[in-house]
Amino acid sequence: MITSADYHFSETLLDERERNYSEKYWQGRVFAPSALLYYVALNKKLTNISHHTLFFDSSFTEHSETIYDTPRWPDKPLFYGSFPSITDHTLAPEGKECAVFLIPIASGIKDTPELRENYFLQIISRMERLTNQDIADHIIFKESYSLKNFTEDYHAYKGNAYGLSNILMQTAFLKPKMENNHLDNLLYVGQLTVPGPGVPPAIISGKIARGLTNKKMKNG
Repeated sequence: MITSADYHFSETLLDERERNYSEKYWQGRVFAPSALLYYVALNKKLTNISHHTLFFDSSFTEHSETIYDTPRWPDKPLFYGSFPSITDHTLAPEGKECAVFLIPIASGIKDTPELRENYFLQIISRMERLTNQDIADHIIFKESYSLKNFTEDYHAYKGNAYGLSNILMQTAFLKPKMENNHLDNLLYVGQLTVPGPGVPPAIISGKIARGLTNKKMKNG
């Protein structure tokens, strides 16, 4: 059997004696940032932006501390904006724009509609100032996606979006193992095991699992 669900969630479906890792183990892991995302539609074309636009008008150090050192919501977050309709005009009706905004945040922190709305108003206000244009009055649709959604939709541990942080003690053979130590017919794949987070590594994880499965079947 191969499970591509969240590693921690998969293990909660097993008896404790059949799990590779304890709850204490997972609580001690360092996770990469989660994310607060906004999907936005506007009734006009925007100016002074590129398809991929980084808004680094605040302190990188202060923002990173809220992710890794003392997990909490940042006061003035860095954020990323993607405006794909600039490149592909079929993604929005003529004269309109679509956008995705992403704020990196810590895993496991509080997530409420009020927090999401406050951060949206903040980044739109800053974007208006930095790009010298009115934006808020031209928003005709917005939808947010964050920690609660990652947890509910994907059973992501603490609402993580990008898996384990690639620090020295969580890399290579120190990542959670693909093979279950107690059940000979169970393998784990995905971003929380080998080789790591991201779409290409997750796909490679599946290929490795296929190789291990074939080997087990040949060996009987």
